Amino acid sequence: MPDYKPWYTSKTIWGSIVAIAAVVASFLGVCISEQSQAEIVEVTLQIVGVAGSLFAVLGRLNATSVIE
Repeated sequence: MPDYKPWYTSKTIWGSIVAIAAVVASFLGVCISEQSQAEIVEVTLQIVGVAGSLFAVLGRLNATSVIE
């Protein structure tokens, strides 16, 4: 059985989003280097990981059912 992961934890997805944003930015006269794009992807994945953890903790704190 293959391992599954949420789409928002995929470097491929975030890399594609950042690449599209870089193309749009270039049309607007802003240049984003490939190195900067890679750094943006890494930071975004770290932020998503922290946000997911915070949501999990907050969800557990606000839950009305007991975990067995």
